[in-house]
Amino acid sequence: MNWLVVVAGGMIGAPLRYLTDRAVQSRHDSVFPWGTFVVNMTGCLVLGTLTGAAGVGPDLRLFLGTGLCGALTTYSTFSYETLRLTETGAGLYAAANAVASVVVGLGSAFAGVAIGQSVWP
Repeated sequence: MNWLVVVAGGMIGAPLRYLTDRAVQSRHDSVFPWGTFVVNMTGCLVLGTLTGAAGVGPDLRLFLGTGLCGALTTYSTFSYETLRLTETGAGLYAAANAVASVVVGLGSAFAGVAIGQSVWP
């Protein structure tokens, strides 16, 4: 039965990722992959919050953590876009994407843990 909970979260996360990516990217006139960056950082924040929230049950963890965040975030697209930036001569953007994704992602996850601990102790 757990797989249904994960599928339900994924059914929300995947289109949310696509729509958010397109909406964010359309507002920027840069080669930097802002859409992917935003969905990945959002996923880090949500997963961090879920991790810090002691009172959240296993079904909600599967739905939000594995299903929604698993479909919302995308390491493969991040890797592909970083590689493409390098191949097209935008090495500075590629480096900025890699460094910012790690630094801001960790910061978002830690912030999420703090939020989760304060909201659901």
